[in-house]
Amino acid sequence: MAKNRFFNRNVVSIRDFNLDDFAYLFDVTDKIQTLKSKERGEIAKGLILGYIFYEYSTRTRLSFESAMSSIGGRSLGISDVDSSSIMKGESYADTIKTISLYSDVILIRHPSDGSSRYACEISQKPVINGGSGSEEHPTQAMLDIYTIFKEKKRIDGLSIGIVGDLKYGRTVYSLIYALSNYHVDIHLVSPAALRIRNESIYDISYKVNMQHHVELSDDLLEKLDIIYVTRIQRERFPDLQEYNKIQGLYTIDDNILKKSKPDVSILHPLPRVDEISPSIDNTVNALYFKQAAYGKELRAALLSSLLHENPF
Repeated sequence: MAKNRFFNRNVVSIRDFNLDDFAYLFDVTDKIQTLKSKERGEIAKGLILGYIFYEYSTRTRLSFESAMSSIGGRSLGISDVDSSSIMKGESYADTIKTISLYSDVILIRHPSDGSSRYACEISQKPVINGGSGSEEHPTQAMLDIYTIFKEKKRIDGLSIGIVGDLKYGRTVYSLIYALSNYHVDIHLVSPAALRIRNESIYDISYKVNMQHHVELSDDLLEKLDIIYVTRIQRERFPDLQEYNKIQGLYTIDDNILKKSKPDVSILHPLPRVDEISPSIDNTVNALYFKQAAYGKELRAALLSSLLHENPF
């Protein structure tokens, strides 16, 4: 196995990682799934994951907690700021300093851009960005890429559609940054109001072929190997009337599948609202729950690599 380049490292932006890093992490993820529970449970024995969620979360928090538990570690933290000293006026810096005293690695979700990068300047323990504002969600991109690789057996040469909220969706930016390391065609599908922020992808625009669309046309559906769907995020709209105008604009259902390649894969970072019909949940195309399951295993591998120079 290649040298571990994740040990004691901050995970703030997917742009800080390259193909060799992904290959190493995917190898560790594969390896960790072959371990017996007793072996796996020794990896992080006596170690603690500390977390702070300034925004609501289900999969990110629970998958990290489950991942840490599966390798023998424990988790503690703040999942509801209303029940913490933050409501007494404690500063973000003091909260980070305090939780770093009690843990070996820190997971943070915060509504402000730059929050995770700032936390790295304060914490003496590795920081994992669990979602910062509308910037990035790097571990989501890692598990997204891993899911594609496991299910398609390749990434190079694929045609990937990313659909929905491309302006505010932080998973979108991390995924595009990660995909820019591969030879893929990316089709960005969104209403004009939610088009990708060009300034955020300017530095990678020369590396990957990206095309913009406003609808999932029949011609486009015939090309796509992957349809990555994102939720239209009501909470990020300053004007709810604008949200109501485009709510439910794209819905992946049986009709969409009929027009798509038979083996098209549907991914979604979840939670979903109305952008994927439950009627396709049991099809071979629906990978979003398998994607969430892969997330636990990849995050277990990531934590193992951050906490140990030689995880095995």
